[in-house]
Amino acid sequence: MLAGLTDEAVAHQLQLSARSVQRRIRALMDRAGVTTRTQLGRQARHHGWA
Repeated sequence: MLAGLTDEAVAHQLQLSARSVQRRIRALMDRAGVTTRTQLGRQARHHGWA
């Protein structure tokens, strides 16, 4: 995600469906308490998750 890949590209790399990737990203956003992917990326960098 931080590399700017589309959901479809991430899904292909992880051998998942694009919808599964979207659900997982949404779950991560909920856990991090953010509402956008940009905020999630910032949180990931701030906390050393990525």
